[in-house]
Amino acid sequence: MRIDANATFANWQEQVEAAVTAAGGKPFSLSRQVPQSGGSINRSLQLEGAAGERYFLKLNAPAKADLFAAEAAGLAALRQTGCVRVPHTVASGVASDAAWLLLEFLPLDELDKSTAARLGEQLAELHRSSASRYGFERNTVIGATVQLNDWQDSWVQFWREQRLGFQLRLAGGNGAPQALLQTGERLQAKLDGFFSAYCPAPSLLHGDLWAGNAAAANGIPVIFDPAVYYGDRETDIAMTELFGGFPSSFYAAYRAAWPLDPGYPVRRGVYNLYHVLNHFNLFGGSYAAQAQNLIQRLLAELG
Repeated sequence: MRIDANATFANWQEQVEAAVTAAGGKPFSLSRQVPQSGGSINRSLQLEGAAGERYFLKLNAPAKADLFAAEAAGLAALRQTGCVRVPHTVASGVASDAAWLLLEFLPLDELDKSTAARLGEQLAELHRSSASRYGFERNTVIGATVQLNDWQDSWVQFWREQRLGFQLRLAGGNGAPQALLQTGERLQAKLDGFFSAYCPAPSLLHGDLWAGNAAAANGIPVIFDPAVYYGDRETDIAMTELFGGFPSSFYAAYRAAWPLDPGYPVRRGVYNLYHVLNHFNLFGGSYAAQAQNLIQRLLAELG
């Protein structure tokens, strides 16, 4: 599911130059491309034009074009709220050997105390953007995995079927231990127990909000690489705590703007199980044991 380390993409330049020329209204000529690090799903480049313009380009195989369409749709949904900064989508396309997505280039720095606090406030504002049901206008992508977003009235059913159930089915096909699959099915059956006194409003979510997908650009918080849908806002907060966490000022500012329900510390595990299972399906290894341990702890919470 990762990009082939030996893959080369050579035939995108003419399309990209034409797209930038059309978007900017003046000729664009590529003078330099600089490889960018930060992920195993796509190949990324910083493009520099002859007049000093800079853009951020993502490349993948032509068959992966829908991955970029999903990202562009998510960025557009986030941008339309006006709540938080996201990269502007310049253009996208498919060349003979590559699908591509061109974004504005942003000089990114790590979040500090101030920008993290501002992001906490902005995320709370974003989460107040709501819908009548859970889901999204299209499926999105989480890492390299399709993320199902069929509209549904029940949050518990949405999470049971389109999040945990889907990942467990994938795990079964990826050689997960039977013990993991069996305990996962038990947890699915008992999922209502975590929501007996809690019914979240559908909030617009980033969907993949770990520390690697948030930064500051010129002192302004920015989020990127989304997996957007409408769901429980707690899922975004839970994800921020899964891989190292955000600065404490982020959490203080978010809670000051919109306090979390007292049951969040338990449901955090329910929500992060989805991401741990996805990491097993993408990368295998010890994520199976991590998922199994998390499921057992959640079942113990239910008694």
